[in-house]
Amino acid sequence: MTQSLVRVLIVDDHPMVAEGIQSILESYDDIEVVGTLGNGQEVVDQTETLKPDVILMDLNMPGLGGLSATEILLERAPDTRILILSMHDSPEYISTALSYGAMGYVLKDVPTDEIKQAIDTVMNGERYLCTGAKGSLEPKDGTTREALTGREQTILLQLAQGKSNKEVAIALDISVRTVETHRKNIKRKLGISSTAGLTRYAMEHGMLQGTGAQL
Repeated sequence: MTQSLVRVLIVDDHPMVAEGIQSILESYDDIEVVGTLGNGQEVVDQTETLKPDVILMDLNMPGLGGLSATEILLERAPDTRILILSMHDSPEYISTALSYGAMGYVLKDVPTDEIKQAIDTVMNGERYLCTGAKGSLEPKDGTTREALTGREQTILLQLAQGKSNKEVAIALDISVRTVETHRKNIKRKLGISSTAGLTRYAMEHGMLQGTGAQL
């Protein structure tokens, strides 16, 4: 019986990177690359037509970023397996991507066969972290790094847009004290001490791109 091909969609705003990955994957008999796209909005618009089994998603892209695109896609097509393919190996990037529903995280400098291994793993319904990503998630002091909750992500977005604690409280219909508590927890979890640092974190993770998308 003929094995069905795994349909893979590559999303990266650097054409040379996307084309390089495409040429690698097309050397495998059981993979079909159904397209290469340049930003999150394109993948949101075209996934229904292209019907990929696995999406290799870059994080930082113009317009709609990889995290926001991941969340929107998983709301619409929850069976889609999203693998983040990024140059960033910081624990914050990795844990946040996983909290958004990505099934794996692969660094762009991994050996060719590891990308294939990652695709095979998530197709089997298992999470995949490349060696470098696993190392980054292993905390130095033996404690477990916590991911932001959905509510904390929402509040982080509000704060990064320049809103005060009071304005966030009004927008979300919660008390100012509750906002302050969440703010402290966000800073603790991310290891960030300033509001400017929170804003920079949100920008780097694509949370301020296409802010019409709910976090």
